[in-house]
Amino acid sequence: MFETESEVLDWYERQPRAISPDFLAGIRWEEVKSHPLNPAFVPVLHYMRDVESYTAVYYRELLRTPTGRDPIIRKFMDRWGVEEMDHGALLNRFMEEAGVPTSPRWQEEALASIPLRYTLENYAAMLVTNRFGRSFSGTHMVWGAINEMTTLQAYRRLWKAAGHPVLERVLRAIAREESAHGKFYASIARLRLERSKFTRGLARFFVERFWGPVGQGTKPRSEMDYVIGALFGGGDGLGFFDEQVSRRIRRLPGLAGLETLTRRMAESGARA
Repeated sequence: MFETESEVLDWYERQPRAISPDFLAGIRWEEVKSHPLNPAFVPVLHYMRDVESYTAVYYRELLRTPTGRDPIIRKFMDRWGVEEMDHGALLNRFMEEAGVPTSPRWQEEALASIPLRYTLENYAAMLVTNRFGRSFSGTHMVWGAINEMTTLQAYRRLWKAAGHPVLERVLRAIAREESAHGKFYASIARLRLERSKFTRGLARFFVERFWGPVGQGTKPRSEMDYVIGALFGGGDGLGFFDEQVSRRIRRLPGLAGLETLTRRMAESGARA
């Protein structure tokens, strides 16, 4: 448990990169095609790759808010943005080695596919959040914690379901970095929620009314529903999500009893 935000940043900056040059040099890419990849997981990999690349968009959006201008959060974001883009590139490399068709311009194409509606809605959201100033940073941190925890558990579900040793090695490394991201967000969120009743109420209000699964708005709803159904479908998957994500978020100040996350995941999975 951290007592100050500076302690959180110091901890984060001491974490070594899981995706290091040595790690990348040790991946046996030539073995990828020696193991079958269930075609059902190809859309999942495409979705994950694209969402990781959208970090560039989220980064720019946060920089326009008091949250992004906070010196501690900004230092985290600078490293976070690089790591997330590396995750997307690594997933794309795996797909290439597995014989999954990809484009040399996949990043540009992924960004170009973001609907105009998302851009307009997020511009409006930025205007709203800026009205609340630093008080809204707690909401941003809770939102980030939810999404990083969800992403981490999605990778865990995928490597277990796919049973592909090279993919598992890649996803475990990505997951270690996602875990550090989630801990940073959750730790800063806890400190900010503890300090202000207003910040707690704001975070709960916006999460309950507006949170959606990772990728909502940037990707077609049908693709999002497919991924959630593939990884968290059924009672077992939802139970896993509730235990690993929702339960942890409910421990944050002001968020006890929050059922929104598991309910929205259930709704999405049911549409798949």
